[in-house]
Amino acid sequence: MDSLQIMIEAIPTLIKGLNLTIQIAVVSIIAALIIGLVMGLISLSKNGWIRVISTIYVDLIRGTPLLIQILFIYFGIPAVVEIQIPALVAGIIAISINAGAYMTEIFRAGIESVDRGQMEAGRSLGFSYAQTMRLVILPQAVRRMIPAFVNQFTTAIKDTSILSSIGIAELTLQGQSIYAMNYRAFQILTVVAAFYFVIIYILSLVSRWLERRYAIK
Repeated sequence: MDSLQIMIEAIPTLIKGLNLTIQIAVVSIIAALIIGLVMGLISLSKNGWIRVISTIYVDLIRGTPLLIQILFIYFGIPAVVEIQIPALVAGIIAISINAGAYMTEIFRAGIESVDRGQMEAGRSLGFSYAQTMRLVILPQAVRRMIPAFVNQFTTAIKDTSILSSIGIAELTLQGQSIYAMNYRAFQILTVVAAFYFVIIYILSLVSRWLERRYAIK
């Protein structure tokens, strides 16, 4: 069979995998944003005992491979609590927690990049700390963090390929299942790589545009 024909015939199945890849990445990055915001604010607390929560979380997650985190959630935790976690749920949890650690640092750095006088100005207007953070600090910080958010989304898309290790039929596993039947790994993996490249390249263009659009003058 002609190589081009093999690649073309594989596209519909790979598109299904790509759709699942994007869905997992979107859900995970939304969860990671929430985790990152909460832990980022905790990391800026004046209470050292509270800050240590964020420090331990970030160091633990960034200090261990994502694959181990996935396997721990899917195989490790159920072995202890005797509750089976669906593979898709386990995968989303793992990527969310992993990306959340990096989002924590993004939020912390973004908030700290805002001039401290902004907080003093907000408080002098009668705002509480929470109101000043919500209405004054975070809007300025998020503007600076948007390109980093896009970059982390790009990373989340690439990280979904590791979920093939627990049987989630995302793009990589779909490709593996195809060439396992037709033995045309080179052709199929070429298409898989092209799909990843196109999506990530589009996100890279978006990131560059956002960097120019929201550059701090």
